[in-house]
Amino acid sequence: MELMNEDYLKMYLYKNRLATYSGWPFDEGCACTSENMAQAGFIHTPTDNSPDVVQCFFCYKELEGWEPEDDPVKEHKSHSPNCHFILLKKAVEELTVEEFLKLQKERQKFHILKTCNQVIEKFEGSAKSRRGDITKMAMEG
Repeated sequence: MELMNEDYLKMYLYKNRLATYSGWPFDEGCACTSENMAQAGFIHTPTDNSPDVVQCFFCYKELEGWEPEDDPVKEHKSHSPNCHFILLKKAVEELTVEEFLKLQKERQKFHILKTCNQVIEKFEGSAKSRRGDITKMAMEG
């Protein structure tokens, strides 16, 4: 089950998020350096067409189209204001076990929401396609 996947749990730690930034296009002199991105909870998830795609390991929000002056924390808060990770008041390493488990529960909610939305989108796409087929058959008949 992905929710407690050990590799994904490692992403709670800054150094592991930072390690995902291979080929990140912004460096010194930019607000959105790989260090700042990782600090804001993002992992680097590039594609061939978009080398600057990132995703919050916690709320799963994906962002791309970064500009050198973009502040990762401000962008994260503005695009995902309910992300519990970006709203943390202390470092992950300072959390009690109870606080960490509560945080993980919130992360699971984001995961369930994302998974449900993907299924709904797939279903709606399929329904639209079927509707088109039925309309086409009705017009031909």
